[in-house]
Amino acid sequence: MKILPLSSGDLVADRRADYAEMLRDGGDFAAAADLMRDTVAIAPGWVAGWFRLGEMLDEAGRPGEAVDAWREALRLDPADRLGASLKLELAGVLAVSEMPPSGFVETLFDQYAGEFDSALVERLGYRVPELIAEAIAASGRTAFAHAVDLGCGTGLMGERLRRVASFLEGIDISAGMLARARAKGVYDRLEQGDLQMLASGTDRVDLVAAADVLIYLGRLERVFGAVAAMLAPGGLFAFSVESHVGPEDLILRESRRYAHSRRYVAELLEASGFDVVSMEQAHLRSDRGTPIAGLVVLAARRGPSPIMVNAGETGDEALTPAVH
Repeated sequence: MKILPLSSGDLVADRRADYAEMLRDGGDFAAAADLMRDTVAIAPGWVAGWFRLGEMLDEAGRPGEAVDAWREALRLDPADRLGASLKLELAGVLAVSEMPPSGFVETLFDQYAGEFDSALVERLGYRVPELIAEAIAASGRTAFAHAVDLGCGTGLMGERLRRVASFLEGIDISAGMLARARAKGVYDRLEQGDLQMLASGTDRVDLVAAADVLIYLGRLERVFGAVAAMLAPGGLFAFSVESHVGPEDLILRESRRYAHSRRYVAELLEASGFDVVSMEQAHLRSDRGTPIAGLVVLAARRGPSPIMVNAGETGDEALTPAVH
């Protein structure tokens, strides 16, 4: 997907935007918003400017004007690479969608790819690959013929799956993330693809992992069905979700990530042909110093277990998390 320019292309507008950011950083949200409005008047086709104006207006306590700015950003960029529709959902003027715009997810991770590993592991205390590895090891399964890492990112989950998989495949929407994953050399095959449109392949795999991925997908019926079709009977599906305790199946958070209820996940797994092996509450990572609670889930596709294979490394130590 074409990169969305963060510059307006107009030097005067860019300078005004910089001044607006300085005012915002100093806590003068109203002045920042007013200056940013002047900025988009100079560069009316600047998508990022309209989006940022919406955020500044929201911080200034002018939600109605913020909505108008986000609507304009969405009109200018129907692919919604900045996620304006999610802002509108959070503002209550659009119904919460079943899934976020693909353009937003792709853009987010293309921009994040260069610092992804250090940001997650070092600054946010990211633990999901470690927790999923522990869940798989606790099941007693120590080797897999064909594993698929959905939303593989830069390969943090793949580094652990490599130890137990004879063939390891990674799928991600972001070309930037895939370039980082390819450089690590842990995957046998990498493919760029949108998990929202995941097709049921003809290969029958025996392990599918989705580490910190489903938080960007909203409703999970489609992806659970596709994973069930990919897996051989007895195959494992290991994944994480952010969790919430309300009555809703899922909610969209201010972070523009989705949180899913334990009940929804359990009922959907049952309906999709899975038996739950384990579903544990866990601290997934931190966000601005706040621990993010979630579920680490291991489910098995109904049917007889497949024949074990030797992936070159067996025993519980094969999935023991690496020490950083």
